[in-house]
Amino acid sequence: MPIEVHKPGLSTTLQDAGRNGYYDVGIPPSGALDQYALTAANHLVGNPPHAAALECVYMGPELSFTEPATIAVTGAELSPRVNGEARPLWESFPVAAGDVLDFEFVKAGARAYVAVAGGIDGPVMLGSRSTYGLGGLGRPLAAGDLLPIGPGSSTTAGRVIPESLRPVLSKEVEVRVVMGLYDHVLAPQGRADFLDTTWTLTPVADRVGFRYKGSELELIKRTPPFGAGQDPSNIVDAPYPIGSIQVPGGIEPIVLHRDAVSGGGYMMIATVISGDLDVVAQSAPNTRTRFVEVSLDEAMAARRDYRQRSQRLADLFT
Repeated sequence: MPIEVHKPGLSTTLQDAGRNGYYDVGIPPSGALDQYALTAANHLVGNPPHAAALECVYMGPELSFTEPATIAVTGAELSPRVNGEARPLWESFPVAAGDVLDFEFVKAGARAYVAVAGGIDGPVMLGSRSTYGLGGLGRPLAAGDLLPIGPGSSTTAGRVIPESLRPVLSKEVEVRVVMGLYDHVLAPQGRADFLDTTWTLTPVADRVGFRYKGSELELIKRTPPFGAGQDPSNIVDAPYPIGSIQVPGGIEPIVLHRDAVSGGGYMMIATVISGDLDVVAQSAPNTRTRFVEVSLDEAMAARRDYRQRSQRLADLFT
């Protein structure tokens, strides 16, 4: 029997690990912005780590259950309640038929993940259940929606992620980046200012991109390539990696995330390393952010650390 949506929350979407293999034709991977939180929620309820769950932004939905289930909430500090009674984060717990799940106000972070034992059985589009609203692949939840769930086990209730494996959510963060491919368009002082500035996340922060304010970055004196446009940061169209940072006009850097377009004509001065995309995902407006340059070797080491941490999650329940 399905889950009934009474209130959809601010922007609640169905997300899994994402759809890969279509970026070359302009379809981004989508999927959970905080992949670690998604994986943790699924492990808590006994699902495969890539199973579909709900991604809730700033404000949670109100859901009622038509049959018993086991659920878990991870990510942002968006505390769940069942029939008005508080339930823990980062721990799986049971709900009965007729129970209503809602949430308190967010206290830290930006995105929470709600996993249900058996997974949410949304339609598979191009190999994924993830919502990509700009491309017409699904949409945010609406009141009255019914969410089917797959077969799951209630024996997974009571699983807990230890504190040592829970990320620390802060209003001041460091985000590691590899500089390039177009950082040469920055003047030396502009490059230094990018790394020395404490940037503030603006309210323009969604699944496509996160825009920051702080300094105006000095660019070198150049004529943009023929046909590229007149903005001093224009380049001949190039592909955009997930996590790439563009700075239109030298102001307000934008970190492109998992729903971003696959290419365009703005220079990319740096790319957020894969292990820190979750940090960006959990940044709420006004989060103070420093971009820290690392080498490719350091980025690869950080990716190994991230994967090992994710494996420790899996090892808890095997």
